Amino acid sequence: MLPGVFHPDAQELREYQRVQRIAQKTIVYLSSFIREGKSESDIYHAADEFMNKSGITSFWYHDVGSIVLVGKRTTLSVSGKEYRPSGNRVGIDDLVTVDLAPEIGSYWGDFARSFVIGEGEVVLKRLSYHSDTVKELLDGVGIEKELHRWLKEIATPEMTFGHLYQIMNETIRMLGFVNLDFKGNLGHSIEKDKDDREYIEDGCTACLGDRLFTFEPHIKSMDGSFGYKMEDIYYFSDGVLQRL
Repeated sequence: MLPGVFHPDAQELREYQRVQRIAQKTIVYLSSFIREGKSESDIYHAADEFMNKSGITSFWYHDVGSIVLVGKRTTLSVSGKEYRPSGNRVGIDDLVTVDLAPEIGSYWGDFARSFVIGEGEVVLKRLSYHSDTVKELLDGVGIEKELHRWLKEIATPEMTFGHLYQIMNETIRMLGFVNLDFKGNLGHSIEKDKDDREYIEDGCTACLGDRLFTFEPHIKSMDGSFGYKMEDIYYFSDGVLQRL
């Protein structure tokens, strides 16, 4: 472990897992809550209420528990400092992204998913009768899953954040997508203070194996109108990449 690098011990890792499990359960809950007619504000408040009832005591990202975007607003990349949920409502065939930032004490969770809406409800699997719009949205979510699968294939403890960025940013481009993040990065380290984060960005020399980190590509197809996001926290244990 490098001097000045925050690397959780076994007890701390369990605390991070506890918070992340609540974030994951929140997404499961929202999969039944989100439907046609619900607004960003409705979903935002439902997510925060569920996390608070589940034991979350605060939100680490500028006190914002969830960034919820609906429809074409899913292409927006916005800091928690500026985010406000809108009154935009979910359409019959649509996309919703939810990015959660729960905290208990000084332990963070960080988890995001995109929900495809078909015929007014969250789509759990592809079916032949889905509209072309829904099929396109499912394809976009599939690209996110493929990027996370590729991360597991190529990541090593010695790989730097900068090297991972170069590989993944080029992969995104080759797949016909663009990186939407307002800072251009693809994730960050997990820290005790948000201002200490290292980013998966060009030139960053921090190594993946030294810390917990998120992988959260925010992408859209080059000619598309929707933005996709999938975020998990990863760490290395005995040289093997693990999802928190």
